[in-house]
Amino acid sequence: MNNAIRSEEIEQIEPEDANLAAVSEVEEGIREFVRNDIAYLRRPVAVSAPEATLDPGAEATVNNVNSLIHRVAGTSVSEIEKLISELEAVRDLLHAEGQRVQREIAGYAQLSQAAMKSTRMIADNVQQWKRAADGLRNG
Repeated sequence: MNNAIRSEEIEQIEPEDANLAAVSEVEEGIREFVRNDIAYLRRPVAVSAPEATLDPGAEATVNNVNSLIHRVAGTSVSEIEKLISELEAVRDLLHAEGQRVQREIAGYAQLSQAAMKSTRMIADNVQQWKRAADGLRNG
């Protein structure tokens, strides 16, 4: 019944809002997964000796997990840094292209104004020639 109500609510929401809701739902699922995973890793290890030392197998497992986390995190960080560099390059390219387009538009505006002035001058000259021709015909 809850799913039926939820699907009706989602259908009534705009498509963009539904996409945002879906993204939020996925993000919440990821957060929950990470919380559960971290909670599992933080559980206290049962220690038989009062010195609170890990047996060699457990210590190797912890080291392997730490190594795996560092490798995954290192790969993720390097991928994120690479992506940031690419995005900065695209931003610079877009900025340069924006400036180029502004220069082109300014050039076209100047060209358009010059064309309008030339057209007015030609129209004025044609009017003067027409008056002169009409004066010669009537005179």
